[in-house]
Amino acid sequence: MGSLEITSDEPVTPTGRLFLRPERDTIIYFAIGVKNHIDVDLIKSIVRNSHMVKHPRFCSLLVRGKDGVEYWRRTEVDIDKHVIIVDPISKDAAADDGDHRLGSLDKNDNAGRIVNEYLADLSVSTPLSADKPLWEVHLLLEQNCIVLRIHHALGDGISLMSMFLANCRKSEDPTAVPTVTTVGRRHSRIRGSDNGCLAVLLGFLKMVLFSIVFCLEFALRGWWLRDRKTLISGDSGLELWPRKMATAKFCIEDMKVVKEAVGNATINDVLFGVISSGLSRYLDHRSPNSLSDGLRLTGVAMVNLREQQGLKDMSELMKNNSGSRWGNKVGVLLLPVYYQKPGVDPLEYVRRAKKMICREKRYLEAHFSHFIGHLITSWLGSKAAYILNNRVICNTSFTISNVFGPKEEITLGGNPITFLRGNTSTIPHALSMNMVSYAGRADLQILVAKDIIPDPEFLAKCFEGALLEMKKAVTPSCSKIS
Repeated sequence: MGSLEITSDEPVTPTGRLFLRPERDTIIYFAIGVKNHIDVDLIKSIVRNSHMVKHPRFCSLLVRGKDGVEYWRRTEVDIDKHVIIVDPISKDAAADDGDHRLGSLDKNDNAGRIVNEYLADLSVSTPLSADKPLWEVHLLLEQNCIVLRIHHALGDGISLMSMFLANCRKSEDPTAVPTVTTVGRRHSRIRGSDNGCLAVLLGFLKMVLFSIVFCLEFALRGWWLRDRKTLISGDSGLELWPRKMATAKFCIEDMKVVKEAVGNATINDVLFGVISSGLSRYLDHRSPNSLSDGLRLTGVAMVNLREQQGLKDMSELMKNNSGSRWGNKVGVLLLPVYYQKPGVDPLEYVRRAKKMICREKRYLEAHFSHFIGHLITSWLGSKAAYILNNRVICNTSFTISNVFGPKEEITLGGNPITFLRGNTSTIPHALSMNMVSYAGRADLQILVAKDIIPDPEFLAKCFEGALLEMKKAVTPSCSKIS
């Protein structure tokens, strides 16, 4: 790079400070599968000329002042220090470096399984080095897979996916960047807004009341209110336990069939219905007749708070006055699922998910959680925010997030991309799930504490079977179900 422009240190945002806590140290992983052999020099050239190394966050060191407050300080970027070649033939050399070892994996194992084991190992490995900007690009040459390892303090999933897509091109038109679509929110006017001022006032008061109720529940979750212990429950300290990972694979068209059958539903409603049904299947298999019907399991869902949903153009993300600007614009929803014994109408899971998610979005719970976290970090410090966040996680049962990727097939440096998958480093939950959609498919990464959930592959089959059962329930009638 050329001469470094002299700039003053920039304070880390309150949300970034929470992600940087040594006890949390949250890292995002994007796994990108490609069809052909990886050209290392080409990848380095793409990175060197990408938006990534031009963005202030990606060319800044994390420094701490005498007051203990974190700052970003601009620095030169040495691409060779950030691009890590992982060659399974050199297992002995790789084993000496806990950051990117393949361990004792058999070279003949399925490539997808090897990638998942590598990601599971990375999720509990050593932190990103503070002597360079907080990101790395790992190249798994034999598996034709690129893994982006990026600290969550640099941005959320929407920001990072949008940045990655700016370096890709459409398969059908190598000169065109992928289409960045905007997903509209579900229509959520205050109920009764067509019935006069009194109805609008009552609707507003109801929204405020239920938002206060959420704040109370959020506070109680950080104090003593917790889910009943089950075979998937985690607890404090579990983030250090060894992990396993499996992938549940869905067809977006199957999800759309179910979505259309349940009026005014969304893909997120279908996903959460699948999670609810799949967890019931799994728990019934692992502990038959030991759980009561209707047992509540609470999920922590990370949601995008930007004014417009979906992926963003980089120019839009870089505008400081934009409602879609770069950073961590995420909030938390506490979404319950309920254990059901076999025999329940499969679509009932989606209907219940739709009703619950619609209600919780209408009552601004995600915005309140973001505001509370920002307020506590700004006034009481990141340690206080971490303690509250950690208690909420320990008192709930699982984490889930969803990032919509491009609808069309794309390439990176002319190499066709076969899959996009995402996950984060570990937290006290024994079960974390992250879904990324791409070109008509959706992959759900299931990261588990293997001493608690030893069979994530079976859990993935439970989720896949749940969606197929829902589709089967719809297909014979092909009629709208309210």
